[in-house]
Amino acid sequence: MIIEHAWLPVTAGREEEFATSIRAALSVIESAPGCHGAQVRRQIEDPSTFLLIVRWDSVAAHEAFRASASFETWRRQTHPYYAVAPTVTHFGAVLER
Repeated sequence: MIIEHAWLPVTAGREEEFATSIRAALSVIESAPGCHGAQVRRQIEDPSTFLLIVRWDSVAAHEAFRASASFETWRRQTHPYYAVAPTVTHFGAVLER
C-alpha cells in the first residue's frame, strides 16, 4: 500500500466552494480500482491550502485512475479552484521501528 499526498492550493475566496465540491468528488476517487480511501484536510495556518491523502494499492493504481474517464470527472469537480497546480507525491511503507 502507498499513500498519495497532494498539496492543494486553492484560490483565495473560493475555499468554501472547493470544500463542497471536493467532498462530493471523494466518492469518484474512492470508487477507483486500487483505492482504499481518501480524506481531505484544511491547513490551519493557511486556510486556502488543503491536503488530499489517498491510500492506493500502488503508484500504478493511481496512474490508472489518472488515465481513466473518472479522473476527468474528478478534474471537473476540483481543478477549477486551484490557484496553482497541485503538488502530488507518493509515500511507501511505514518505516520499521
